[in-house]
Amino acid sequence: MLLTKATQADFTPVCALYRAVCAAMNAAGNDQWVWGEYPNEDFLRKTLDADTLFVAREDDRLLCAVTVDTNFDPEYAQVNWLFGTKPGAFHRLAIAPEAQGRGLGRKIIADICGILRAQGCDVLRIDTYSPNENAQKLYAAIGMRKAGEVRFFHREQPFYCFELPLTEDCPMLPLTMHPAFRGGKLTPWGGDKLRTVYGKPIAEVPTGESLEVSCIPGLESVDDAGVKLPELIEKYGARFAGKYAGETFPLLLKFIDAAESLSVQVHPDDPYAGANENGKLGKTEAWLILDAPAGSQLVYGIKAGTSLAALRTACEAGAAVEPLLRRVDVKPGDVCFIPAGCVHAIGAGIMLYEIQQSSDVTYRFYDWDRVDKNGNRRELHIDRALDVTDLEFTLDPIPAPDAPVARVLDETYFTLDLMKVSAEQAVPAINHFGMLTVLEGEMSLCWQGGCRKLAKGESLYVPAAAPALTLKGTGRAALSMPQ
Repeated sequence: MLLTKATQADFTPVCALYRAVCAAMNAAGNDQWVWGEYPNEDFLRKTLDADTLFVAREDDRLLCAVTVDTNFDPEYAQVNWLFGTKPGAFHRLAIAPEAQGRGLGRKIIADICGILRAQGCDVLRIDTYSPNENAQKLYAAIGMRKAGEVRFFHREQPFYCFELPLTEDCPMLPLTMHPAFRGGKLTPWGGDKLRTVYGKPIAEVPTGESLEVSCIPGLESVDDAGVKLPELIEKYGARFAGKYAGETFPLLLKFIDAAESLSVQVHPDDPYAGANENGKLGKTEAWLILDAPAGSQLVYGIKAGTSLAALRTACEAGAAVEPLLRRVDVKPGDVCFIPAGCVHAIGAGIMLYEIQQSSDVTYRFYDWDRVDKNGNRRELHIDRALDVTDLEFTLDPIPAPDAPVARVLDETYFTLDLMKVSAEQAVPAINHFGMLTVLEGEMSLCWQGGCRKLAKGESLYVPAAAPALTLKGTGRAALSMPQ
C-alpha cells in the first residue's frame, strides 16, 4: 500500500504540494482549485487533526496527498446514485505534477478502496470538475459509473459525480429514469399536460405519451448520464434485472395524456405477435386513471351479442362501428385491466398511468373519421384487429382501493401495487425489478443509510438487489413489477 496516515510533520510539505498542484491546474486553464480559496490550510489542518489525511512518498519525497472519509456535501443527496448504502469518499486528491502520467492515480485509488472497505463502506462516491478531463478518463478507465452532476463554489461549470461499488454484494439503489416521448403526428390526440401537470420536458404539443421506463428501440429511457436502460441491464446483469437480465425486457411504463379520444384499437397476444410481427411480444396492459373530467368514459370491449361478421361490416363502414362499442364510466383512481384481445379506447380529457408488456404493436379498428391538416386519415388494420379480437370480454373497472398498500392486479405479465402514504409506508418487496412512480404529494424514498426527495410524476427503476425501501411523506405512488 502506498498510502499512509499523514503526521503533523507532513503539514508543511502537504501545503506545498497543494500549492504546486493548484498552480499547474490553473496554468492549464482549470480553475477547479485555487489555493487559499479551495483547498486551503484550514481544510488541510482539519483533515490532519481528524486523522483522515493520507500521503504517499517516494524516497522521502511527497508524491500524493488525499483525504479519505465518509463525509459528503449536502448536494450529493439528490444525485442519481445506483450503488451502496454505506458510502465512502476521497477528497482533494493531489498528485505532484512531476509524478503525473505514471499510473500513480490508479494505485492510489486502489489503496483508497482498500481503506474504505476496512471501514465497512460498500461504495466509493466522488466528484470532479467537468473541465478536468484527465480525472474523468482515469475514473472511466477503472470502471467508475458517472452518476450525475452537482455545482460547487460558484463555479460556472458543473462537477461530475462518479461511483464505484466496493463489494460484490453492494446494494443497488432505485434509479430515476428520464423518459422518451411520443408526440406530434404520432399522437395527434395528445395535449400539454405531461408538462403542465408532471413537469415533463416535452418538445412539442401535442405530446401524448411519456415512456417512463422503456427498452423500446429508439424510445429508451435513460439515466442522468444519458445511459440507456438496455445498456444498464447488459452491464449490471441479474443484480439489476433479475431473471430478465438475459431475456427480452418484459415491461413498459407510460403516462398518457389524451386531450382527444384515442383510436379504437386492440392488441395481439404473444403467439400472434410472434408469428405476424417479426417475433415481437404481444401486448397486455392496464390503466390507472389519474385524471378524468366528470362523466368520462372509455371504450372497454364490444357490446354483448355482436358477431365477428357484424363487427367487420361496421368497421368497413367507419362510424357504423360506434354503436357496437361497449362504454364504461371511469373516475380518478379506477384501474382497468386490458388483456390482449380487448377492444379499447381512451376517452378525451383522461390522463392515465399505463403498465404494459414491452411492445409497440397496435391494431386500429377506427379513428373517429379524423383527418390531418392534409385531409389524410390514419392507417387502420381491420383484418389483423379482427383476427385477435375477444368478443366475450366483459370486465369492469376496479374502483380505487382505500388502503395503505393494495395489490390491485396480479396478472400473468405484471403486478400493480398502489400505495397511499401518510407519514411512512414500506414499499413491497421487489420481484426481479420494480418501477416505482410518484403519482401525487410530497414524499421521500428512504433506505438504510440514505434518502431522496421525489417529485410528482417521477419514475424510478428499482433493481433486484435494492435494499428495503420506505416512502415517507404524504401522497400516492404506484409500483409495477414483472411476474
